[in-house]
Amino acid sequence: MMSAHGRSTTPVDDHLARILGAVAPLPAAIVPLSEALGLVVAADVVSTLPLPAFDNSAMDGYAVHQRDVVGATAESPVHLPVVGGIGAGAAAIDELAPGTAVKIMTGAPVPPGATAVVPYEWTDRGAHEVLIEQAPVVGQNIRRSGEDVDAGDLLVSAGTVLGPRHLGLLAGAGEGRVSVRPRPRVVIVSTGSELREPGQPLGPGQIHDANSTLLASAARAAGASAYRVGSVADEPGAFLETLQDQLSRADLIVTSGGVSQGDFDVVKAALKERLWFGDVAMQPGKPQGFGTVDGVPVFTLPGNPVSAYLSFQLFVLPALRTLQGRHRVVHPLRPARCSKGFGSAYGKRQFVRAAYDAGLVAPVGGHGSHLLGDLAAANALIVVPEETTEVRAGDTVQVLLLDEEF
Repeated sequence: MMSAHGRSTTPVDDHLARILGAVAPLPAAIVPLSEALGLVVAADVVSTLPLPAFDNSAMDGYAVHQRDVVGATAESPVHLPVVGGIGAGAAAIDELAPGTAVKIMTGAPVPPGATAVVPYEWTDRGAHEVLIEQAPVVGQNIRRSGEDVDAGDLLVSAGTVLGPRHLGLLAGAGEGRVSVRPRPRVVIVSTGSELREPGQPLGPGQIHDANSTLLASAARAAGASAYRVGSVADEPGAFLETLQDQLSRADLIVTSGGVSQGDFDVVKAALKERLWFGDVAMQPGKPQGFGTVDGVPVFTLPGNPVSAYLSFQLFVLPALRTLQGRHRVVHPLRPARCSKGFGSAYGKRQFVRAAYDAGLVAPVGGHGSHLLGDLAAANALIVVPEETTEVRAGDTVQVLLLDEEF
């Protein structure tokens, strides 16, 4: 594919395939449950215990032989002697003799021989003798061993993103640690002699560095540990020194700026012999670079904030999700009806900032790749195919939701 200036361009899908072919899930690590929230399970976890581990009471009440109380009513209650009490955590318990009852607390082990638990509400709560006014059915209010999970059952499968409910299940089944893919370490570097830290005053021709905050936040939102490095001046030696310093603590490095056709494109100048650089048939975000340095994937993104963020969503995020061992790595698209028409450049896949709600979508602001306000107001991208030059009001379009978990 050729650009309007005669340079060859790479299709979006081909560039993504290049990236995904170069990354693989991080080696598994075993971590305590307290450190596993949000991480991806590396191998199936099978229960070694039944859950519950033993038959236990679902109510505070009295364990009985159901046949001893089968005829109990308020008009004709059954009286049984109470021969003891069982609290939660009780160790050894005796078999329940027919014609007797034992007081039992919620979660306490049911004595052998008992076939039901009568809740307090159906009794006079007697201490030495209990009056029972309603009969349970066989097995009522008894939680059977293994009725939730049996030994040998699958608890969580590989690829599961561990949430609070998964961790509760693992803990309940006695698992104190779990094998996961570690949280990827992402280093973010902005380039440009004009950049200043947010909060600092600006001199003539200077701007605040929005990209490193934007990209580091996007990496953290994706489940990574992000390290934001201060901006680097437009000097290849300084950039290479910074890059080399960061390699030892990075699973992935993202730079922004310095990859176009300008005289001061420091990233391209420093890494042109080690990475692929070229134009990708997309708008915004055409100039891209990717490769590995000492085995670490390095993404060189455009310097305009919107281009950098869209490039992150389209290219860096799938790589991060691959490192995490996730099953789905690419943003899904969903259909929506577009409420406002717009044009699109032929030969480029257009990503239009948009507001999406309940199946309806509308473009937000202009197409400029510097418009941070419009980006912040958007929650979606309208994805326009390369061969489409016009979207009309009422057309069905494909939409990528920016804040959707998938």
